[in-house]
Amino acid sequence: MNHTYTEKTAKPIAPKVQELINASKSVILATVDADGFPNPSYAPFVQVDHTFYILVSFMAKHTKNLADGRKTSIMFIEDESATKQIYARERLTLEAAPSQIERDSETWNNVVAQLKEVHGKVVDVISGMGDFILIALQPVKGSYVNGFGSAYFVDANLEIVEHRNDVNHQSK
Repeated sequence: MNHTYTEKTAKPIAPKVQELINASKSVILATVDADGFPNPSYAPFVQVDHTFYILVSFMAKHTKNLADGRKTSIMFIEDESATKQIYARERLTLEAAPSQIERDSETWNNVVAQLKEVHGKVVDVISGMGDFILIALQPVKGSYVNGFGSAYFVDANLEIVEHRNDVNHQSK
């Protein structure tokens, strides 16, 4: 028997994309290496306008993937200890274009200062290490989910484009 999951059983919840981002101190990273193998990780971040910046070490596999401009996805997700329903955790997933920021450029200096303000004095230490680089993650497009039947397409400006009501949940 097929059952369609309709808006009668689950109504979309108003999107709160920026609130989810603001509640996060780190971003989950998904990158791929030259052989196509996935390398998941995370990094503390700061957001400037619609771009996310991370300070990462070449000792980590994901840093080379990012520096090489490989396909990247990032995710912000509700803390599972705070969720009411584990299957419907609030989350924002974005395709992102990575680019390396030149050391000691105006952008480098401004963003590193913001990272220090948010994440503390450790940023002074790691930003001075030669293996750490600053990466900008520019959103391309993505999706935001905040409950059953409450999923949205998101654009590069982190704005909701439309409700994803074209796909119905079905059971066998």
